Amino acid sequence: MKYKTLLRSRLVRAAIIVTAAVASTGCGWLQSIEIDPTRDWTPNQLYQEARSAMTESNWELAREYYTKLEARYPFGAYAQQAQIDLAYVYFKDAEAPNAVQTLDRFLRAYPNHPNSDYALYLKALATLDEKDSWYSSFTTQDLSHRDAQAARDAFDLFKELAERFPDSRYAPEARRRMHELVLAQARHELNTAQYYYERHAYVAALNRAKVILSDFQQTSVSDDAMELMANCYRHLGLTDLENDMRRIIELNKNRALNINN
Repeated sequence: MKYKTLLRSRLVRAAIIVTAAVASTGCGWLQSIEIDPTRDWTPNQLYQEARSAMTESNWELAREYYTKLEARYPFGAYAQQAQIDLAYVYFKDAEAPNAVQTLDRFLRAYPNHPNSDYALYLKALATLDEKDSWYSSFTTQDLSHRDAQAARDAFDLFKELAERFPDSRYAPEARRRMHELVLAQARHELNTAQYYYERHAYVAALNRAKVILSDFQQTSVSDDAMELMANCYRHLGLTDLENDMRRIIELNKNRALNINN
């Protein structure tokens, strides 16, 4: 009898220990489960909260909400706008490649969307990977040292915007930026020519300067290109060509003075 009582007591203690262990483990397991507060949100609520986070420059939270909206309601009107907004969030949060990828996907899926003009505009800016406000001026940055291919790609996007949507609110800005990009590409060629010139590679410098005169003749950079060419001819001992180039430079200066007067 005493033995049975002792055995029963031990079994009870063991049961209590097991129950406590299970309860403790269960609490930890329950605590590890994160309940998503947005699980019952409507598309409108999710979109409005994402917009609010974006307005407050809370890029991480805005990205989370827009991503959930697109995943839960991929075929709704909110999801379409969410893609554009998400691209803007990526752009402002210094994730330009993700912005370009998101806008590529949007433009392929909705080529005739009412906001396609803005999507093209934002994609062009993200292609340039501009870190400042998307209304900032190109003149505040030296684009001639940027990736030349990125400049060409952005130019094509601005051109598409201006041609497809000539009455868009973004068209005048696109045309202005096209002009700035042409000038930037000309400066890029001049920088390359000067690089060769400083290393006494005069033939290579001449070839790059000639590109400016053939492709960017109407830009102010052409004057610097001609001066560089004259100096290259001097170093190469091509006196006649140097003199010819300097005569052209003087003619251009006189023509400019006459126009201004």
